[in-house]
Amino acid sequence: MADLGITTPLLSSQPSDQVILTIRDDAESASEPLPQPALEQRSPSQSHNPNHNHNNRNTNLSSGNPFRFIGCEELHVPSPTTVDPFRNNTPTIDGVYEWLKIVICLPIALVRLVLFGLCLLVGYIATKLALEGWKDKQNPMPRWRCRLMWVTRICTRCILFSFGYHWIKRKGKPAPREIAPIVVSNHVSYIEPIFYFYELFPTIVAAESHDSIPFVGTIIRAMQVIYVNRFVPSSRKQAVKEIKRRASCNRFPRVLLFPEGTTTNGRNLISFQLGAFIPGYPIQPVIVHYPHVHFDQSWGHISLAMLMTRMFTQFHNFLEVEYLPVISPSDDKKETAVHFAQRTSHAIATALNTVQTGHSYGDIMLHMQAHQAKQVNPSIYMIEMAKVESLFRISSVEALDFLDKFLSMNPDPSGRVQYYDFLRVLSLKACPLSEDIFAFVDVEKSGSITFRQFLYGSAYVMKQPSFRQACELAFSKCGAAVKDYIVEQELRDSIQHAIPLTKEDEVHELFVLFDNDNNGRVSKEDFLSCLKRNPLLIALFTPPLQH
Repeated sequence: MADLGITTPLLSSQPSDQVILTIRDDAESASEPLPQPALEQRSPSQSHNPNHNHNNRNTNLSSGNPFRFIGCEELHVPSPTTVDPFRNNTPTIDGVYEWLKIVICLPIALVRLVLFGLCLLVGYIATKLALEGWKDKQNPMPRWRCRLMWVTRICTRCILFSFGYHWIKRKGKPAPREIAPIVVSNHVSYIEPIFYFYELFPTIVAAESHDSIPFVGTIIRAMQVIYVNRFVPSSRKQAVKEIKRRASCNRFPRVLLFPEGTTTNGRNLISFQLGAFIPGYPIQPVIVHYPHVHFDQSWGHISLAMLMTRMFTQFHNFLEVEYLPVISPSDDKKETAVHFAQRTSHAIATALNTVQTGHSYGDIMLHMQAHQAKQVNPSIYMIEMAKVESLFRISSVEALDFLDKFLSMNPDPSGRVQYYDFLRVLSLKACPLSEDIFAFVDVEKSGSITFRQFLYGSAYVMKQPSFRQACELAFSKCGAAVKDYIVEQELRDSIQHAIPLTKEDEVHELFVLFDNDNNGRVSKEDFLSCLKRNPLLIALFTPPLQH
């Protein structure tokens, strides 16, 4: 355990009537950061009032925790990681050497493109013949059909040749299928599935969308692919059952999975999905590595067209594949799939001489949404989604909703939101309670907040065990105890104890936020849905709930 330390001096160098003592665990990189208690003491002169100058918020602290009544302690937000596991080091063509090489390789690239097209066409025809008339897709492919698929496998090796992989360095050997029925690999580019198709001809687990890709979809079906929708729990559960069924029968080919669930830059591992480890069969890890100097072949923040063009215009592209020793489930029946996955990821990370981060495919989705919103640096909106999911049980889809809300607050180029933009989007009035809500999220007391702080604060409040009960009770206290809806005046009467209202229409924008169908009434479903999207607003109902 890390030593406990006092991070803020007890006595400042200047006389002050404010003392702050914060005690926390210095191990900020812990996998499950917990909110740490804080002691705050302020003088009466620093109390909030409606006419307070918010430009000096960095010198003032919150007068209290507005969410303590549902069990929230002071919020703790871990420092953001500086690692971007998806960043391609050469997203653009830079330098005279690269441009000269591209010009020289243009005639070669045309030949390679023709070879790629011919091989794809021949492989497609061979696959169509192998699949012709085959109806029983639940059982292993008959041997004569598998032999015909060798034509396609040879074509895929020629496709790798056309991409510049003239030779491929291998270390180690694939374990017999009877010993390791499941293979897992790190995922860097679209090249690995092509290589494994040629090398192992395995069954793969892939997204349902891959089936509709021209030519490729047909070839994938010949691998008796296990389709999965990562956003549907029932689909994931069914995929695990199918993996277990295929792995238990030696007549099926190996099952290949990329447990990261997406491509990275190969310099880091990200969090592993558990689909390969839940069945409990021995697993052979395989690592792929793309040594390079001028051209990073990883499929990171770069388009597929650009990546293929760069591959076609290289003299040679390097690929190294290493088969690691088989990892078997522990004889101890208490070992979980999580621990099995940790042992496997540790073996891969050690072989790659890298570390594993808490990122997941959810971070890719956050990056894409920030990029579509034309943010200057979309990478700062990645939050190591796997850690957030583990800590708060919040899904990637919910995180995207919170990001959409945060982006509507007009963050500056550094990704920070100011106090008044925060109030505007939440339809709040500047008042002491609004300052307390903002200060709860502003853990740095800097007068601005990041998306990471906003998400952690919102998720922390929303995932409190008493949050839903508090929302239902708040709806009842608004006047819905005898009917199934509330109107604007009832909402005004309910929150006026928390926010001083001086004008009749001051609560209208807030009411519109709750009124999803814009019919002048807020049903219980509307009310609960709004608070789920904006959990920080539960603080508005603190006085009646405490009473």
